[in-house]
Amino acid sequence: MHRCRFLWLAALSMAWLLTDCSREQTVPAPTSTNAAALISATNEVAVDSFLPYVGEVTGYVGAKQCQECHADQHASWQKTFHRTMTQLPRPGTVLADFNHVVLTNAAVRYTLIQRSNEFWVHLESIGPGPPGNPAPEPEDVPLGLVTGSHHMQVFWLPNGLGSCQMGFPFTWLIPEKRWVPRNSTFIRPPALAHQPETWNHVCSRCHATGTQPNYSRETKTWLTQVADFGIACEACHGPGEHHATQQRDWKRRGKKAEPRGENLFIVHPEKIPPARASQICGFCHSMKWWDRAEGWPERGFSYRPGDDLEASTPIIRPKEVENQPWLKNVLTKNPEIFRDFFWDDGMIRVSGREYNGLIESPCYHGGKFSCLSCHSLHDSEPDDMLARNRTDNRACTQCHEQFRAESQLTAHTHHAAGSSGSECYNCHMPHTTYGVLTAIRAHQISSPRVADELATGRPNACNLCHLDQTLAWTAEKLSQWYRQPASKLSDDQTAVANSVRLALTGDAGQRALLAWHFGWEPAAQISGKSWSPVILAQLLDDPYAAVRCVAERSLKQIADVIPPGYDYTIAPETRASARSTVVENWRKKTLAMPNLKLPDRALVTLGDSAETQATLQRLVRQRNERPVRLRE
Repeated sequence: MHRCRFLWLAALSMAWLLTDCSREQTVPAPTSTNAAALISATNEVAVDSFLPYVGEVTGYVGAKQCQECHADQHASWQKTFHRTMTQLPRPGTVLADFNHVVLTNAAVRYTLIQRSNEFWVHLESIGPGPPGNPAPEPEDVPLGLVTGSHHMQVFWLPNGLGSCQMGFPFTWLIPEKRWVPRNSTFIRPPALAHQPETWNHVCSRCHATGTQPNYSRETKTWLTQVADFGIACEACHGPGEHHATQQRDWKRRGKKAEPRGENLFIVHPEKIPPARASQICGFCHSMKWWDRAEGWPERGFSYRPGDDLEASTPIIRPKEVENQPWLKNVLTKNPEIFRDFFWDDGMIRVSGREYNGLIESPCYHGGKFSCLSCHSLHDSEPDDMLARNRTDNRACTQCHEQFRAESQLTAHTHHAAGSSGSECYNCHMPHTTYGVLTAIRAHQISSPRVADELATGRPNACNLCHLDQTLAWTAEKLSQWYRQPASKLSDDQTAVANSVRLALTGDAGQRALLAWHFGWEPAAQISGKSWSPVILAQLLDDPYAAVRCVAERSLKQIADVIPPGYDYTIAPETRASARSTVVENWRKKTLAMPNLKLPDRALVTLGDSAETQATLQRLVRQRNERPVRLRE
């Protein structure tokens, strides 16, 4: 009976996600009578019966058993965002507001309710049902799973098809503490229909441990099992059943645990070849390919930590299509697929695919460099998981020893020691990767070159710090310092600050990256930030919601100039323009600043210069309107 009830969700899935969503409305708590109506029949629903089953995955024992002998490692893992990648909805794990918040789109009204330790969504139709079907009756559905705890939280509801979890069409933004439509958190063409998401098929691959999807093509149902929700011990160390049995047996016999020379039936990433250690991370942090014969939806992946990842799920490498014959078939069916993930030279441009960048780096080709050269799960802060002695140039000087000497370092960087310009990763791992409404460091180690930007559109590291300088200025410095050959530049590349040019004329991905860098503190210290609100104001009316969100965040860090009531989730054509209000508010504030200096090349003036405004609008008209869909 209950399976049929939740088919309401499956039937309406397209209606949910194809329509525009409104911002949230907080309404008074209903009366006790109404509350009882909202949660009617909840007592007869066994919530757990609609969830993926935790346990009984062959070979896996779960993180709790690891804690028995490895208490310190278990405690440090508890602090990570890996652990909280997928969780059950409980007080303390749900960060979103479920205090009778009402969310609506064109088809459905959702009332979010917390009842004791449970979270529920009351759904009712506010429009006609799908074509040919009447609108369904109102229904109460239990919240199934929670994904994320760092930047945002995504929620999942059971749809009655076994343990299948369908994406809730709103997302909770953690910094803003607000609900937004799910499709406003991605760089996707505004007119592109947001397809329904299924946790069991899309997210469980990497957001749970030991996933067995157990999809039945005959019944279209999922009976998914996981060893643990989230990324737990066995995701990195491999299935632990044999190891745990062995250690308990040794303990009973008084034998010393983990002696040298004996097979421990477990993988220690730091004690295997660096390439295999990196593949453990790469299993999730990569853009890879698998044959249908791998049987992922039915059986899960065959890869286990320590295996050769290339044997089962090879990494997609755009510049090696000739050596990856299976990739040719993919490109035949979808010739634009690379644009969703890569820059034109094959460098990855979306988050969560860092392994693709690592394996293309010259450091990696030396055979000793791996993910663990910089990162540590058990000896790091959760944010970037950089090992405690790898949070600065020591990450690089462990190999490039010559730059430990200040004189050698500054001779190479041409920047003062201790400045952001002498931090290795600002030049060799700039923030040119995009995801979760932010910019992320590239993991393909490279050097800034104007020629690369001209060929790919990827912003160069120099101009991501020196926001007030032109591409010609950068070309001159790189030629003077590193003898890079000159490139032919356009008039705008010579006369207009590169940040302004890309922010106004770039594609949606470029515009988001530049919007983020205007709020990046090292860039603000170098280039000043009193002038950037004029440029960010243009991006508040960008066609792409994600660009508007990033611009709003940066602008809030710089000045209080955003008009009250501005909502990035509402399309510019359906609300008053924010640009002119921001510019006017900025002028009023900046006129009061003593000794204000504005960069000439940033095209910013306090007056209403007709020439400046004409140039700005000309650049906006040159905006790259190519549809961009970045698949994070």
